[in-house]
Amino acid sequence: MSGFSSDWLLLREPADHRARSAELLGRLAGHFRNFESISVFDLGTGTGSNLRATAPHLPAVQHWTLVDHDAALLSAACDAISAWADSARATANGIEAAKDKRSILVGLKRADLAAEPAAWGGHAPDLVTAAALFDLVSAEWIERFVSAIARGKAVFYTALTHSSIAAWSPAHPLDAAMTAAFESHFGTDKGFGPSAGSEATALLAKAFERAGYHVERRDSPWQLGNSDRNLIAELAQGWADAVLETKKIPAADVQAWLAARKASGTCVVGHEDMLAIPN
Repeated sequence: MSGFSSDWLLLREPADHRARSAELLGRLAGHFRNFESISVFDLGTGTGSNLRATAPHLPAVQHWTLVDHDAALLSAACDAISAWADSARATANGIEAAKDKRSILVGLKRADLAAEPAAWGGHAPDLVTAAALFDLVSAEWIERFVSAIARGKAVFYTALTHSSIAAWSPAHPLDAAMTAAFESHFGTDKGFGPSAGSEATALLAKAFERAGYHVERRDSPWQLGNSDRNLIAELAQGWADAVLETKKIPAADVQAWLAARKASGTCVVGHEDMLAIPN
């Protein structure tokens, strides 16, 4: 999978956190309410944003394994979690943190998820989770991944999977063409085979239902306004870069669209969260 910079991941974190479905987080918390401790694998962890959003809803003692292919991001995750925590200390393979009366032991694992979705090996954790990951993987990978989780009967929770294309405001004459070109790029191979894109959550849901899970889905769109100017600018830049790679729109037109998007306006980006619990 192609990497993401820690700067981009940290820039998007506030929008990610406020977009998450509070209802599904409540369902997740309810399921584990009577657990004294919980083991969690976070896949494609990046800078650890998913831990920071999810840990406050889990039991008092938590054992997290953060999985990523990028060693630099795993190091950045430790730094970001340490800064977020009330206190933290380094361990042999990660950190031990305390936050709001929760004990959070964090281990790091560098792994190639494309080759092996079951990063936890033969012993399944209580919870497998990820954020902003599954729109990048293929339909075939999703089938292998769900089979691996179902064998261990782990709970699965994911957030912020791409579900619909961005809606920019005010409208621009090139929006439709830019959207079509961006979506064509989105469906290319990101290291896991042809990306599932906006179909990912539906594919996950069907696979988990076939495996005997109860599945719930909720929308979790980014609502980006004037306070998100830096994020909007970086999002628009990412769109423009992707569209330029497709060569479907003249470069001068792409740059004109990008300049307009960076100058002003708002944006809604569709995402979806999902929780799957074995019956």
